Amino acid sequence: MSLVIRTKLKEVAQGFNISSDFADTLDKKAEELVKSACERAKANGRKTVMSKDL
Repeated sequence: MSLVIRTKLKEVAQGFNISSDFADTLDKKAEELVKSACERAKANGRKTVMSKDL
């Protein structure tokens, strides 16, 4: 499953090309952030992940 939408990346990086390895690495980083935030929420006794968990 991909969290990063490549067409949206191109919108943000106007005037630049996005290599596939950049998009893949960004997707992995995003997944790591989400998993880490979930662990923090769980450690705090919550089932809701909040921005402060990042």
